Amino acid sequence: MKISITIPVHNEGSNLELLYKNLIKSLEPMDSEFEIIMINDGSDDNSEKILSSLAEQDHRVRVIHLLHNYGQTCAMMAGFDHAEGDIIIAMDGDNQNDPSDIPRLLAKIEEGYDVVSGWRKNRKDARLLRIIPSKIANWLISKVAGVKLHDYGCSLKAYKKDVIKGVKLYGEMHRFIPVFTSWRGAKVTEIVVSHHVRHSGDSHYGISRVGRVILDLIFIKFWDKYLQRPIHFFGGFGLTNFLFAFIAFLTMIYYKFWGGKSFIETPLPTLTVLFILMGGMAVLMGMLAEIVMRTYYESQQKKPYLIRKIEN
Repeated sequence: MKISITIPVHNEGSNLELLYKNLIKSLEPMDSEFEIIMINDGSDDNSEKILSSLAEQDHRVRVIHLLHNYGQTCAMMAGFDHAEGDIIIAMDGDNQNDPSDIPRLLAKIEEGYDVVSGWRKNRKDARLLRIIPSKIANWLISKVAGVKLHDYGCSLKAYKKDVIKGVKLYGEMHRFIPVFTSWRGAKVTEIVVSHHVRHSGDSHYGISRVGRVILDLIFIKFWDKYLQRPIHFFGGFGLTNFLFAFIAFLTMIYYKFWGGKSFIETPLPTLTVLFILMGGMAVLMGMLAEIVMRTYYESQQKKPYLIRKIEN
């Protein structure tokens, strides 16, 4: 069994040599072939020089230098695309994840799971700016996505190759990989992993990411429920607006003939027109989304289903 360790790196020059030593210390005693893939995500410090040096001295280290800073999700996707291992393990390059947890992740994979996610139960970060917002986000994601994990933000995860290779990531969707794989039928679990204080370098995360997490969550929920029938989503919104328009129209007529109010004395005519316009636009958007969806599947000959296995 070959293991691939994928590590996005952005301005982590002061952490890379220690990270490499800790990885080798944890991986070499294992009875498995391994490769370490480090993705230089447009670093502007000395990360590129150090990574090139590590690759030169150890053929098991592969370095992918991206053209510029694309973000963690794209860097992680590049690592997955180039990984050759049967098991792919993703982790951060800031030395807060502990490579000694890798054997435990692999042991859980051998129990029959397809995805094993790390849970930083004793997280060593600022409580107000990092831990509390993270707990809220994790609770919200678990409720909306239906996959119960304590720590979606932990990069330390293990994946079977056949599960992760079919997942395409865009934007900042890397934290939702367990959700995507679960929807594809993967068995997902989590284990408690170590988490260390960052001793050097600067964190690239902050409370500003909470809003982006919420927007991403709205998108993946739409993707899950309405990708193959977007007209149901937009059409439902449109029909609801038509209903409001009808109620506003009836109320307007009532006030005109029995309530002693002329049309210009209430906002009801304006509301009626507004709801009709919103409903019409929503239905038209649903029709356009249906066309785009069908083009998406038919132009690329994609199937709207996945087969687990075929017998005979």
